[in-house]
Amino acid sequence: MTLEDAPAGLGALYEAFEKLKSKLELEGLFDPERKRTLPFLPRQIGIVTSPQAAALRDVLRTLANRMPGIPVLLYPTPVQGSDAAQKIAAAIREANGRGECDTLIVCRGGGSIEDLWRLTKRWCARNCRQPNTCCERDRARD
Repeated sequence: MTLEDAPAGLGALYEAFEKLKSKLELEGLFDPERKRTLPFLPRQIGIVTSPQAAALRDVLRTLANRMPGIPVLLYPTPVQGSDAAQKIAAAIREANGRGECDTLIVCRGGGSIEDLWRLTKRWCARNCRQPNTCCERDRARD
């Protein structure tokens, strides 16, 4: 396919994202009855991310300002690279299996759509529907 043959608009990655989203919707992953309310004051918050991630520092700073005194547990995992999505999914499974946190944050800083695309995988979405609440953070600042 040449540039002239490519469809105009948002591009192939966005189109692939929309297809994946439709498949996951058909599986019921986004059904409103599956959603849980975040606890007003979590007992303990787990964070799935890289210990070196700038996003981690942002999240920890925000939690210290908004919820001081709530324990935070890090589930370290790479968030970049070709196998990042599988490693993130494994860390989510570990966190859910250990049952130590009632709220789980999966965070990674910003980046290009190509960088973030690796996180747009079915196994990440499926692991986020486990018993613990999962949130995704995809921005560098609040």
